[in-house]
Amino acid sequence: MSTKTVIKKVNEHIGETVTIGAWINNKRSSGKIQFLQLRDGTGYIQGVVVKSEVPESVWNDAKSLTQESSLYVTGVVREEPRSKSGYEMTVTGIEVIHITSEYPITPKEHGIDFLMDHRHLWLRSNRQRAVMVIRAEIIRAVQEYFNTNGFTKVDPPILTPSAAEDTTELFHIKYFDEDAYLTQSGQLYMEAAAMALGKVYSFGPTFRAEKSKTRRHLIEFWMIEPEMAFTTHEESLEVQEQFVSHVVQSVLKNCRAELETLERDVTKLENIVGPFPRITYDEAIEFLKGKGFDIPWGDDFGAPHETAIAEAYDKPVFITHYPKDIKAFYMKPDPERPEVVLCADMIAPEGYGEIIGGSQRIDDPALMEQRFQEHNLGEAYQWYMDLRTYGTVPHSGFGLGLERTVAWICGLDHVRETIAFPRMLYRLYP
Repeated sequence: MSTKTVIKKVNEHIGETVTIGAWINNKRSSGKIQFLQLRDGTGYIQGVVVKSEVPESVWNDAKSLTQESSLYVTGVVREEPRSKSGYEMTVTGIEVIHITSEYPITPKEHGIDFLMDHRHLWLRSNRQRAVMVIRAEIIRAVQEYFNTNGFTKVDPPILTPSAAEDTTELFHIKYFDEDAYLTQSGQLYMEAAAMALGKVYSFGPTFRAEKSKTRRHLIEFWMIEPEMAFTTHEESLEVQEQFVSHVVQSVLKNCRAELETLERDVTKLENIVGPFPRITYDEAIEFLKGKGFDIPWGDDFGAPHETAIAEAYDKPVFITHYPKDIKAFYMKPDPERPEVVLCADMIAPEGYGEIIGGSQRIDDPALMEQRFQEHNLGEAYQWYMDLRTYGTVPHSGFGLGLERTVAWICGLDHVRETIAFPRMLYRLYP
């Protein structure tokens, strides 16, 4: 009699006979022994079929198995120090479910376009599975941090009446007889929620119709957007440090095997503990000029600028106090220097760019009314103005891009591998 289990839990069944539903990841043979590399989504284990120890039907079934064929495999779990998992399975029985022929993704090298066309199958690879497991752990750690630090999760709408920020790069749809857009941020709605619940966060998909084709951009991506009432810019920076440190350390604790699969240098991640270094926009401009960049005060930073700044540090770095004119309308000006705002971008190490943008928000009703006029926000966001009219308070918040964070923690070259089915400028399939 066998016990049905999964590969991740074979350590609980040493010396016992178990049955696992699995796929053939790879297979090799040395005459009278067949070695089946099995995967079931929870992990990998080698099944050893010895010709002299199994019925002929089991031996023949094992011979018939091809890459990605599916089966129920029964056998005895034993410890095997030479195995990556530490365990092996001596196969006693096989029930073939399906024999796969000519599986498209073979162990040989394939081009990225081919792999993206077969993304639904590429996800089965060891490397892509590792990325998805780490992404899931990041999401778990994100929710753990906020849920244990007094935040309430609130879900903002995906359909919005107009731009949350002054950009025209929106996906337009018809909402019955009205115009509507896919959300590019839940932040303004989180500000409303913070006035009701104190500390809140949202976690959901956002959409940007930017015609960007870089390794850092997706058209559809996920954002974590906390908002905190009675919170200053400085206090928000401390939350951001604690939050990112918690996420990275959680991945290190719970996903060592996956990081090893990705050949990630974990020593660089072990160093990600707050406090993080901070420089002002002014200091960043001077630093970049010293590095040979021709960038005038008032210009925003691009990927080469962010990478140059990040290379000077082994932790994420905050760049604070950007010029008002290159930041969003709702950011609070510095009372001592109104041409800059109380904001910060967190730049990840190793060239991964901005992973967090945040600020203290304008809480002065008169100044917010002025911003409304300057940006022609009109009636669609009158409700946002109401937040200042009825019980305004100092408040701050930030947004973290999940896919860039996954790319950084995993050490990936491109964000297309950070989500199961990426949406990019020229890719809507599969």
